[in-house]
Amino acid sequence: MITAKVGRRGQLTLPKDIREELDIDEGQRVAFVKRGGSISLLPLNESLSDHYGSVDVEGPQDFDALRAEARRRKAQERVQADVSSETVEPDAR
Repeated sequence: MITAKVGRRGQLTLPKDIREELDIDEGQRVAFVKRGGSISLLPLNESLSDHYGSVDVEGPQDFDALRAEARRRKAQERVQADVSSETVEPDAR
């Protein structure tokens, strides 16, 4: 197990072995991802183009239609969230 000490201001130095294994260079950004009761460190050195072709799709895709459908669903979620957050007062007669 490799350990590191958290400094006074919450900073921590990644041990050299970890930096080399994950190919993390000075100034590079990393992400901390919470998973259950632990945190994973992920280097942010990949671009979208690094993943080009990594997902199999059947035939050509209509990205305008996909984007429109995603926007429609998000709008519907927002409307439903607004409706469910409204409280209806019973008649006080």
